[in-house]
Amino acid sequence: MNENLIAYAAAYLLGGIPSGVILAYIFGGVNIRSEGSGSIGATNVLRVLKQKDPKLAKKIAILTVVCDVLKGVLPILIAKFVGLAPATLWAMAVLSVLGHCYSPFLKFEGGKGIATGAGVLAVFLPLEIAIALGVWFVVGKLLKISSLASLAALAAFIVATFALQPQIPDIDSYAPIFLIAFLVVYKHLPNIKRLITGQEKRVI
Repeated sequence: MNENLIAYAAAYLLGGIPSGVILAYIFGGVNIRSEGSGSIGATNVLRVLKQKDPKLAKKIAILTVVCDVLKGVLPILIAKFVGLAPATLWAMAVLSVLGHCYSPFLKFEGGKGIATGAGVLAVFLPLEIAIALGVWFVVGKLLKISSLASLAALAAFIVATFALQPQIPDIDSYAPIFLIAFLVVYKHLPNIKRLITGQEKRVI
C-alpha cells in the first residue's frame, strides 16, 4: 500500500479518538456526550465533571487538551521523521482535524477541532500559534466564554499567518489552513448563533 495512504488513514483514525469521552468515562464515570453541551471537548469535560469533583475536573480537562493535541501532532512528527513530503504532512494535519470533528468512532460526530487544530498547526507555524494562544488566553480570561476565545484565537492565527508568512514554506499554499479554519468555524456555528443571541454559556 502507498505510504501516503497509510499516513492519511493513520492521521484520520488517530484524530478521531474521542479523548474527552474516554477520559471522562474512565475517571469520572460519566458520558459527556449526554451531559452538559454534549461536546466531547475539554470545556464540556470541565463543565460536567466539575459538578462531581472540581479538582478532578480541571485535571481531566487539561489531560483532554493534551491528548487532543498529541493525537494530531505525533503522527505528523513520525511522518516527518520517516521523510514524507511536506504536502503529505499538511494533508495529514487536515485529516487529523477532520477525524476529531467527524470521528469514525462516534458515528462521524465529534468535537470542534480547536486543540487538535492548534496542535497540528503548531508543527508548521509555531510562532503564529503562540500568538493565537495569547489571544485565546486573554479573551478567555476576560470574558470566560470558551467558544468566543477559540474563534478569536483562530482569527488571530489567520491574521498572524498572513502577516508573517507571505508564502507558506514548502507548499506555497494557504489551502490547508483555510480547510482547517472552515472545519473549526463550521463546527462552531451553533455557538456563533448563541453568541449572537446572548445565550452562550460562560465557563465559571
